[in-house]
Amino acid sequence: RQRVMIAMAVANHPDILIADEPTTALDVTIQAQIIDLLLKLRRQFGMSIIFISHDLNLVRRIADRVIVMKDGTVVETNTTEEIFKNPQNNYTKTLINSFNKLKTININNREILLDVRNLTVRFPMKKNFWGSVTQWLNAVDNVSLQLRRGSTLGIVGESGSGKTTLGQAVCRLVQSSGQIILAGQPIDKLSKKQLQPLRRNIQIVFQDPYNSLNPRMNLRQIVGEGLQVHFPDLSVNEQKQHIVNVLTEVGLSEDDLEKSPHQFSGGQRQRIALARSLILKPELLILDEPTSALDVTIQAQIIELLQEIQQNRHLSYLFISHDMRAVRAVSDYIAVMKNGRIVEQGTAEQIFNAPREEYTRQLMSAAMEAQRHE
Repeated sequence: RQRVMIAMAVANHPDILIADEPTTALDVTIQAQIIDLLLKLRRQFGMSIIFISHDLNLVRRIADRVIVMKDGTVVETNTTEEIFKNPQNNYTKTLINSFNKLKTININNREILLDVRNLTVRFPMKKNFWGSVTQWLNAVDNVSLQLRRGSTLGIVGESGSGKTTLGQAVCRLVQSSGQIILAGQPIDKLSKKQLQPLRRNIQIVFQDPYNSLNPRMNLRQIVGEGLQVHFPDLSVNEQKQHIVNVLTEVGLSEDDLEKSPHQFSGGQRQRIALARSLILKPELLILDEPTSALDVTIQAQIIELLQEIQQNRHLSYLFISHDMRAVRAVSDYIAVMKNGRIVEQGTAEQIFNAPREEYTRQLMSAAMEAQRHE
């Protein structure tokens, strides 16, 4: 789809192409392909490109000069080399230094919270005249993984690799085969009624912090909705206190209770989505691309918040993302998916520093190119 948009934009051979976040929703390998295409078209048509992005790695790869903006004003401008090697403005320094650390904590002695064995999710692709399925797509194909208490398992891979479907299957939002064991209890065979009281133990935060929130509800209703289902005996005042406590935990305040989602920024809306999940005191939080729609400084703030909450609550995260910097910052272990299968698993240090599979090396290369050229 992005290639179609580029074709429309260059059809009349423009002198200037404005590329506004052209790779935000794409995985790292597709991002690299789009950047290569833009550079090829620039040479072919002799055009100039204004590349607008919050992804500094891509900016570093494509740009000759960089303008850094904050609150509608230019805070720094220079050649790309100078901006990255010798930034002058504190805001620029913050952008460049956002969550580049590798998480290294020994968690091998912790209890296993989630144990997934031979998980498979199939979708029908073709049916015959009588309505019988003749061809299936294995979106998740015989996947096994484990997640220990208080730790983070990063799930990475290209678009269509099965990452999101895997997360949905773990919390029983799509039908699957195989075993899903949570805190020692198999949940894969439970009926909808049997599963309902356990659902508060597995919560999910979605990629789009705006579309995942009901625009007709205010903050009090959004965050408190789960309490009415799982803790119906709480009084109105008790519910409010729980809501205020969790809002404070995610960096919001009691003054926001009557506001609607459109009154918040993207980063604040993601904090609301996080509060809505945390208020039920889950053991496992599935984070499906929770930072991809946010700029780099807000991404770093959300990552820091997730790390703080994990430490305070001893939460376990299944962190699904194509953003390798975010995965690097939060993950203890990483599973690499391709075509529905896990092709490599290991500690974050091993996956980033010594990947065994060629596909993993390609992902790492695409994600870390800018850092290697520092």
